[in-house]
Amino acid sequence: MRLLKVVSLAALFGGLSASAARADVKPHPIFSDNMVLQQGTEVAVFGTAAPGEQVNVTLERKTATEASASASGITADKDGKWAVKLGKQKAGTGFTLTIKGKNTAEFKNVAVGEVWVCSGQSNMEWSVNAGETPEKVKEGAKNPNLRLYTVKKRTAPRPIDNQDDLSHFTAWVESSPETVGGFSAVAYHFGQKLQKELDVPVGLIHTSWGGTPAQAWTSLEALDADPSLKYYAEAGRAAAKAYDSYDQKAAMAAYEKALEKWKIDAAKAKADGKPEPKQPAKPGATAPALGSGTPGVLYNAMIHPLLAFKVKGAIWYQGESNAGKAFEYRTLFPAMIEDWRKRFGCELPFMLVQLAPFWDGNSEGVRYAELRDSQLYTTKKLPKVGMAVITDVGDEKDIHPKPKGPVGERLALAALGIEYGKKIVHSGPVFKDAKFDGATATLNFDHVGGGLVAKGDGLAGFTVAGADGVFVPAKATIKGDSIIVTSDKVEKVTAVRYGWLNFAKPTLNLFNKEGLPATPFRTDETPYTTAPKK
Repeated sequence: MRLLKVVSLAALFGGLSASAARADVKPHPIFSDNMVLQQGTEVAVFGTAAPGEQVNVTLERKTATEASASASGITADKDGKWAVKLGKQKAGTGFTLTIKGKNTAEFKNVAVGEVWVCSGQSNMEWSVNAGETPEKVKEGAKNPNLRLYTVKKRTAPRPIDNQDDLSHFTAWVESSPETVGGFSAVAYHFGQKLQKELDVPVGLIHTSWGGTPAQAWTSLEALDADPSLKYYAEAGRAAAKAYDSYDQKAAMAAYEKALEKWKIDAAKAKADGKPEPKQPAKPGATAPALGSGTPGVLYNAMIHPLLAFKVKGAIWYQGESNAGKAFEYRTLFPAMIEDWRKRFGCELPFMLVQLAPFWDGNSEGVRYAELRDSQLYTTKKLPKVGMAVITDVGDEKDIHPKPKGPVGERLALAALGIEYGKKIVHSGPVFKDAKFDGATATLNFDHVGGGLVAKGDGLAGFTVAGADGVFVPAKATIKGDSIIVTSDKVEKVTAVRYGWLNFAKPTLNLFNKEGLPATPFRTDETPYTTAPKK
């Protein structure tokens, strides 16, 4: 239940008309007790009221040593919508947000600090309860300066602008052993580290859905704008059109026809001793919800309604569902990030998780390697995009590796270094350039930190190729801030790859001394196996 305190005559006299009740000032459901507002920028507060109704908003804080207040008023427009901006606020707790019109809405225990959106597919959705050591994590979860908000799963054929249609929005809660169990483990660990390092309140808005592709989180307008992605926009519009034109009578007729066929097929299967085919589902009175993979539908329902709320940045763990089109991801993923930046109205810092090692049906395959490379490419193409590399926490047969602490903490390091300007090593080694000399290649790196190290006996995961393009295992040794790669099977090395597999064996072990793993890479530009065939 939302923690909204509302005082109005409608609450006292149940006999008031529905039209009178609708006249009450109603803040957007992103606002609740325990919320975090973004510091250092104008605070946006918005909602609905009766058309022409005067709305006054005040943000107050009273402590033993100081008091502050910021207020603004506005008249609701002809559609009953209103939005005010309050002055920039410094980080702190103990604020009260009061919204007055014909009624009063008051939110307590409000904080001002840093707000991050946490999105993606199942590895972002993966909860603390499903993680590696849930009880231990929950024991240390009490932190009143870390606040959590969850957007429940929902699809929509078009962007949701009606705030009364946001029943999938919940309420802010403080982090505690009782509240974090069902919350995103990656987001929680990110928030805990960020809060402790910055020493300000941190708010996390978790909005993710397992098994979903990036095109579902991107607006149709952004997909339309790129010729290579336009087919996604067309598919999204076609799905919305089918949703709008749903005809229950026609659906029932098709169902009854399919049911008769199923009965015949089921009887034959039983006679032949075979499994019974799946029975067709009876259609409902309304159109079934659009699938979560439909282009645009998650943007419409789970991102668009957040856009007016001021945030600092986003963390993202997704890509498994796009691995089959890893080459396309080089275009799709940057397009999605730029779409969000345009719509949030800021150069949204974006910290992503590079895909963990996983067999993907074949450990020797390269679809995951290509997707990781597309993610690396995005960090170079766009500013303020950081990446958490997790080559050391994968599970060959489990697409959901349980250790989420290192993932969230490395995302926090990326944010601290890239967005908050902390003088720290926030990334593992990233390939910079290579020099080839006969059977030897010399590799140089950025983000070497205190120096390159091999965890274990010798470096693993390096391969080289000559003019024939056939890659073979190679010997790699650290020399200062460089790596020397050789192979007695290749007379003249022309290309080097590191970790260019779905799941490398043994585990990749190139790190810097700060304990951050190197991203997989390649020096060649051979076309991806997932690139369109000419």
